[in-house]
Amino acid sequence: MAYNNILSENQNGITTITINRPAKLNALNKDTIQELHEAFDAANNDTKTKVIIVTGSGEKAFVAGADISEFADFDVENGGKLAAQGQALLFDFVENLSTPVIAAVNGFALGGGLELAMACHFRVASNNAKVGLPEVSLGVIPGYGGTQRLPQLVGKGRAMEMIMTAGMIDANTALSFGLLNHVVSQEELLPFCESIAVKIMRNSPVAISAAIKAVNANFKDGVDGYKVEIEQFGNCFGTEDFTEGTTAFLDKRKAEFPGK
Repeated sequence: MAYNNILSENQNGITTITINRPAKLNALNKDTIQELHEAFDAANNDTKTKVIIVTGSGEKAFVAGADISEFADFDVENGGKLAAQGQALLFDFVENLSTPVIAAVNGFALGGGLELAMACHFRVASNNAKVGLPEVSLGVIPGYGGTQRLPQLVGKGRAMEMIMTAGMIDANTALSFGLLNHVVSQEELLPFCESIAVKIMRNSPVAISAAIKAVNANFKDGVDGYKVEIEQFGNCFGTEDFTEGTTAFLDKRKAEFPGK
């Protein structure tokens, strides 16, 4: 599929989605959000894709924020629709994909950029990366899940400070906060993410999908995460991957998971 604002490439089981608006520091506009939705959906439904990596083009920015010019004249109703549509189309969508998604944060991840990274299942950043939620400096708040996911990752106090000050933190500080899993050099970023992807691909994709559902359930209002875990655990026993995994273990050989 041809895109105007992103690139998508599959190689060796890994689909790499690159936000490709370098002149705008890869800022998210309406069209880019729609294209990202389509690319993530296509990768998630592609049996050749076992892991998705999302990154930005160039060495300056993952995503420097949202395209402010698109909503500067919005009223209350349109502002609410913007957040609701964006969350459903991209941010919640990514978080709940059955395929693991790694954010390769290659520079600035601000506003919607950090919110996209936080929607991914985990994050790796280059050592030049800087992250933050500057929305209150524009008279608005994070609207793509930032007020919810940031406290989950770094705790309420640190999240409040980051949001209220509208400041940026560097990669090593974000690592110490638990916002990032790893920090590497710019040159190592994609190879390092790919090496993690290879480790993931050794395991059962069916079990990984079940684990994503169980972990996410803990953060949903009114949902008993333990109950979801029990349900997903039980479901695994009816899969071909479970049969292959346990048989391979008993036979002392490497499992070849069919993904069913």
